[in-house]
Amino acid sequence: MRRKQMLWGTAVFLIFILTLAACTAPSAQETGRGEGEGITGDAEVPPTEEAIMVELPDMGEAPEFQNDVWLNSEVPVTLAAQRGKVVLLEFWTFGCINCQRTIPWIKEWQSAYEGDDFTVISIHYPEFAYEREIDNVRDALERYEITYPVAIDNDRKTWAAYNQRFWPTTYLIDKNGRIRYQHIGEFSRGSDLEAVAAIETLMAEPDPGE
Repeated sequence: MRRKQMLWGTAVFLIFILTLAACTAPSAQETGRGEGEGITGDAEVPPTEEAIMVELPDMGEAPEFQNDVWLNSEVPVTLAAQRGKVVLLEFWTFGCINCQRTIPWIKEWQSAYEGDDFTVISIHYPEFAYEREIDNVRDALERYEITYPVAIDNDRKTWAAYNQRFWPTTYLIDKNGRIRYQHIGEFSRGSDLEAVAAIETLMAEPDPGE
C-alpha cells in the first residue's frame, strides 16, 4: 500500500512539473509581459565565421507600415524604401520584460550586420496607458540606447496589418519585401543561432533584379 502511495505521489509530482513547463514557455510567447525594468544578460552573437544557409519559407508579402509618428527618424519610414535590404522588424512595447530581454539581441545584430544589405526597424504598440505616452517611449529608447527607427503604433494600424497577437514578435523580411522568418517571444541561446542563420541566408540572396 505504501509503495502504491509513493508511486502515485511521484506521478502527481511529474504531472505538476510538466504542467509548469507547458504553461511557462507559452507565457513568454503569448503575452510577452512581465514585471521588472532591467535587461538580464548580454547578447554575444557575432556573425558566424562561415555562413550557415537554411531554407526559409515564403510567408507572403510584408504589409507596408502605416505610421506617421517615428522616433529615431526625421521622416516616416516605409518598407518600400527598404527594397534590396534584409529588414529585421520587431513588434514590442517598452513595459514588457520579454521585450526588454530581446533588446540586447536586436542591438547586437544591428551592430554586426547593419549596412547596405541589412537594417532594423521597430514598431511600438502599447498594451497599457502609460506605454501610449510618446515621451515615455522616448525615455525608454534613451535608457536602452536604442538607435534604430521606432514607429509609434498607438492606433494599432500596423499591428493589425500584420495580424499581431504577441509581444515581442520578430520578423525577417527579404530584399524583395517578403516575410521569410518569424519568432515569437524573447530569444535564448539556440533560437539566436536560428535567427543569425536566417539573417545570413537572406543577406546572401541576390538583390532584386539580379
